[in-house]
Amino acid sequence: QVQLVESGGGLAPAGGSLRLSCAASTRTFYIYAMGWFRQAPGKERDFVAAINYSGLTTNYADSVKGRFTISRDNARNTVYLQMNSLKPEDTAVYYCAADLSRGTIRVGAAAYDYWGQGTQVTISS
Repeated sequence: QVQLVESGGGLAPAGGSLRLSCAASTRTFYIYAMGWFRQAPGKERDFVAAINYSGLTTNYADSVKGRFTISRDNARNTVYLQMNSLKPEDTAVYYCAADLSRGTIRVGAAAYDYWGQGTQVTISS
């Protein structure tokens, strides 16, 4: 069982930066692949980035590639999403998710087993 709590969201200007954090309660954080998803009003929850259990493999949505960086600190049970060069279209609720698939990265929301409550990110133009 995993409890996930996101933080770091808020309001930022276009071109600015934010860093989201996701703290996990499980003592076996190291076995999970971790992902970030986002959902704008009226839209489906979309994949943003994911990282495998070790942190050595990452994957990004094309829309954020080169701007966002996912990382994890297994000693602190935390995954991060560094967001740079933010655009108004990045505005969404951002969710952290944990995937029991330890060695692979999956991009479909249905593949993830545990979800945080989300943190709002709003980018002004």
